[in-house]
Amino acid sequence: MTETLKASLPALLAQLPRAPSAVWPEGEPFVDAIRHGSMSVEVFAPRGQDRQSPHTQDELYIVASGQARFEHNEAMTEARTGDVLFVPAGDTHRFHDMSADFVTWVIFWGPRGGEGSIIHV
Repeated sequence: MTETLKASLPALLAQLPRAPSAVWPEGEPFVDAIRHGSMSVEVFAPRGQDRQSPHTQDELYIVASGQARFEHNEAMTEARTGDVLFVPAGDTHRFHDMSADFVTWVIFWGPRGGEGSIIHV
């Protein structure tokens, strides 16, 4: 029998914000949804300032709702509902000017340091 792993956005959002931490004094704005091998899926809903630092794995953001400006290695772009953003492991990035309803899925995968070169299709 095959088990289907499922994550429910409303159920995950009900857990946010999580407890405060040194990095996120207003409460951690992310919660784990699914983990399997090197892959993990989270929901990220920052309010105010996005305080994240570079990650050790490659990652995708899939904007579920709202809009923000996205900074990646000092370049800015708009991020809106339905957009997908790729960030190679180790790159500096964060969201700015998030709307009150801004929520994004985050998918991390692969080895520490990332998988390598970006191929545009």
